[in-house]
Amino acid sequence: MTGNTPRLDIRNIRRSFGGRAVVDDVSLQVMPGQVTCLLGPSGCGKSTTLRVTAGVDMQDSGEIYVDGKLVCDTVFRAPPEARSIGLMFQDFALFPHLTIAENVAFGLKGRKGDKMARVDELLRRVGLLHFKNEHPHQLSGGEQQRVALARALAPRPKIMLMDEPFSGLDNRLRDDIRDETLAVLKEEGAAVLLVTHEPDEAMRMADEIALMRDGKIVQQGAPYNIYNAPVDRAAAAFFSDVNVIQGVVQGALTQTPFGQFLAPGYPDGSAVDIVFRPQHLNIDFDRQGRGPNPTPLAGTPARAQVSRARFMGRESLVEFKMDFDGSILKATVPSVFLPKPGTPLWLTVRRERCFLFASQR
Repeated sequence: MTGNTPRLDIRNIRRSFGGRAVVDDVSLQVMPGQVTCLLGPSGCGKSTTLRVTAGVDMQDSGEIYVDGKLVCDTVFRAPPEARSIGLMFQDFALFPHLTIAENVAFGLKGRKGDKMARVDELLRRVGLLHFKNEHPHQLSGGEQQRVALARALAPRPKIMLMDEPFSGLDNRLRDDIRDETLAVLKEEGAAVLLVTHEPDEAMRMADEIALMRDGKIVQQGAPYNIYNAPVDRAAAAFFSDVNVIQGVVQGALTQTPFGQFLAPGYPDGSAVDIVFRPQHLNIDFDRQGRGPNPTPLAGTPARAQVSRARFMGRESLVEFKMDFDGSILKATVPSVFLPKPGTPLWLTVRRERCFLFASQR
């Protein structure tokens, strides 16, 4: 294996059920030590892709390679246990009658002394060595998740497949467990493919995100790039609330109540959507950019009235009814800002933070 060979290489995988393509020409590469998140809504084909990769389901077409070696096509199929793949699922699936140490050692082969040394090493790494003689029911959900991680890593798999492994955890524990899990995975150097429907989880854990929709990967890249350069309106909206202003292109420009926006590449008469996140809608009390969220502003201020304001903890969410068409736009403001409904305010939009797409009308 060369340094440029993917640890996991999925090529043009297709899988259909009842004539419907659940996974449709999916290709994906994961390098050693890399965490890739397969992100998308429920039913988009994420888990089916994972099952095919693990060898518990069979693709209709396409190939899978591990370290450049074919493990599965439509003729040859290496069994799951021969693929050097570790699995973690929503259900920790620990054996209730076995101790924690016996659970971790379950898939290990070799001399007993070597197996116990590996078990102790992993339990120490996840902070549970003192529980080695306990049983799963004596541990919390977060502790059981760490045992499941240790068990999956015990045989030193080249690839770790994780299907929403944190979804059953309490919200207060989830971030800590994610961070601990990520640290252990990085130390082990396995290539990780993590399935999740939570954008925050993908942003927190991934080196690379593959955004999936209707059986296809629609965009792939680093979290920063996926968030700041979405491929379409739906991709932008998957990561956060978005505001949308509709316009029509004339002379590579579209006119809006916030001024003109560039629309290069769109022919005259094209309907377009100008999409931006609530944090990029700025309140401009005196039409000179000195509102509660001051930033360099550009464009034309537009007048609106406060529809509703709510304090969300770290920020306030303010909804506005726009004078120009009665539509509702949302703005987030750091800290506490709770104007009364009906309060008139001027708004501006940060041009460099806007995305322009062909309209979905």
